Amino acid sequence: MANINQNQDREQWGSKIGFILAASGSAVGLGNLWKFPYMAGKNGGGAFVLVYFIILFLVGFTLMLAEIVLGRHTQLNAIGAYRTIRKNFAWVGGLGVLAGFLILSFYSVVGGWVLNYLVKSLSGALNIMDAEVLGNMFGELISGTTIPIFYHGLFMLATLLIVLGGIGGGIEKSSKILMPGLFIMIIILAIRSMTLAGATEGIKYLLIPDFSKITIGVILDALGQVFFSLSLGMGCMITYGSYLSKDTNIPQSATIIPLIDTGVALLAGLAVLPAVFAFGFEPSAGPGLIFITFPAVFAQMPLGSFFAVMFFVLVLFAALSSSISLLEVCVAYAVDEWKFNRKSATIGLGLILFLIGIPCSLSFGPWADIHILPGKGFFDTFDFVASNILLPLGGLLLCIFVGWIWGTDKAIKEATNGGKLEFKLAGVWSFLLKYVGPVAIAIVFIRSLI
Repeated sequence: MANINQNQDREQWGSKIGFILAASGSAVGLGNLWKFPYMAGKNGGGAFVLVYFIILFLVGFTLMLAEIVLGRHTQLNAIGAYRTIRKNFAWVGGLGVLAGFLILSFYSVVGGWVLNYLVKSLSGALNIMDAEVLGNMFGELISGTTIPIFYHGLFMLATLLIVLGGIGGGIEKSSKILMPGLFIMIIILAIRSMTLAGATEGIKYLLIPDFSKITIGVILDALGQVFFSLSLGMGCMITYGSYLSKDTNIPQSATIIPLIDTGVALLAGLAVLPAVFAFGFEPSAGPGLIFITFPAVFAQMPLGSFFAVMFFVLVLFAALSSSISLLEVCVAYAVDEWKFNRKSATIGLGLILFLIGIPCSLSFGPWADIHILPGKGFFDTFDFVASNILLPLGGLLLCIFVGWIWGTDKAIKEATNGGKLEFKLAGVWSFLLKYVGPVAIAIVFIRSLI
């Protein structure tokens, strides 16, 4: 095994809470705010939530710990981390960097939509009760040319400026603002939603499991949601773990982060589903929950304009906290492997990602007839390749690499700071990583391809 990189000049997190908030921010994204409520609505509410929690421990915690341990052990980016332990496995880390790169190129486009809707909510333009009119408004936005690209550029610029500040002055500092702000707003929105007349049915639907609703489909959807929600398989946690000091309690952090992510997802469900039930909308409305259904709900709610603004600020915070981690994966690679300074790497990659995001934006409008894969434009192609191929493949190979090639004994030694910390679940974690994780992820991988 090659010598581990001991770069004394490498940036580090300023505090334990800073790392936890930043890593939680990476995990908490748009998927928590629209996909979790949508998936819960689609899969029987409480039944989905129960299965989700079980899988969160079995798979989410397991992979989270593996990625963070690998990052801190090597103190390198995703590619360097794999190569340092086994040279011919650098390409596995490359899958993660590529996934993060592709995801951010189209994620920034969606972030631009959120920015646009925040402006609309501030101006009162969303004070419309008719979901059909709101649907047409959303369609006009995404099929446009100049406006969505302009907001895509603004969102990318905001991401770039945060990452330019580095680990302590940029990502950690912003996370200490974004994450507490996100928690406060989502709690307020959840309380407001749950106190609406007729919201009780939505609360029961989300929190009381109907065991008859638990099917293979529900289990597979919950497995996929856990995997993608936690930013696993794209090198984010390896990269963030590489900035950890050697005395950090990794098992504790790897437990807290998934719980925060799930707490936000559950609060999002309580913010969305009771309101959706209260006003008679469809709980399984998909991505339209954010841009169509919820604005219609706010329009019918007392002080709806205020809560609409708060909601889109919340969504923007969630989007930014994830986008900065995606850009940092790419920047860390450029700094470690190509010896760029942070400023050059961040600005250069930000510009490239903005340019690549343009065809993703145009694929809903002028370039809608241009297909890269059968029936898929730029946006859908990048999404499919990253989400359905690169992420599950990266997660599967992570389990094999840490569990069987590097070895869980060495990983546990790193996780316990050389045996100084107690890790009561070490044996359970080792079993889950070597046997349960690969099987579960392989199922998600095959299902996503089918």
